Amino acid sequence: MKKLIMANWKMQLTIKDSLELAKQFTKKISGDRNEVVICPDYLALPFVGPILKKTKLQLGAQDSAAFSQGAYTGEVSPQNLKTLGVKYVIIGHSERREHLHENSAIINNKLKAALDNKLIPVLCVGEKLTEREAGQAKDYLKMELRHALKGVKIKTANDLVLAYEPVWAISTNKNAKPIVPAEAEDIQKFLKAQARLILKKSVRVIYGGSATAENAAAFLSQPNIDGLLVGGASLKITAFPLIANN
Repeated sequence: MKKLIMANWKMQLTIKDSLELAKQFTKKISGDRNEVVICPDYLALPFVGPILKKTKLQLGAQDSAAFSQGAYTGEVSPQNLKTLGVKYVIIGHSERREHLHENSAIINNKLKAALDNKLIPVLCVGEKLTEREAGQAKDYLKMELRHALKGVKIKTANDLVLAYEPVWAISTNKNAKPIVPAEAEDIQKFLKAQARLILKKSVRVIYGGSATAENAAAFLSQPNIDGLLVGGASLKITAFPLIANN
């Protein structure tokens, strides 16, 4: 099975810059070796989508609402994302948990709404440095999974993806550095086992946290790492194609 490589552009680019970067990526990334997903911000989605349409690159969104439609000012419907050609949607990213105070109940509803609209949610889970240093990382991750996936039903193993992003390793954090690939492999194997108990399916688990062109191969060589969620490096014209074509 192909590895899943996702570019999370966050809120870093203008629409013009998003279009230019998307065009460059279609020239430099074949999409033959790995499944590659580009996640621009909301306003760039309807412009980036047509650029990717005739390529093997997929369109992803960085978030979606917990409801399909309704009186929810400022929210973006998963129904509308699907109409734009979005295939994957990131749910529960650590930055949204921290800065926008998303809790497990909200994330759980977002997962269900995304699945109801036939989007593939990418559920982000990851421990902070305090849990890691206390030796409680796996206990914390187990709890997060149980809360976020409560009542979630999937038909096939490809309907949902987990992204393990240790918060302390995300490149936007001060002094962040990626986890050792072997340790990431161990935790992702643990996450797969826990998800299988809850969902009764063996879902994919990708790694996110300071992934670069230099360390991507080491992560992707691990059997339980099914891909990468790439932040800062996904904004670089030379670095991301190296990762995506790895």
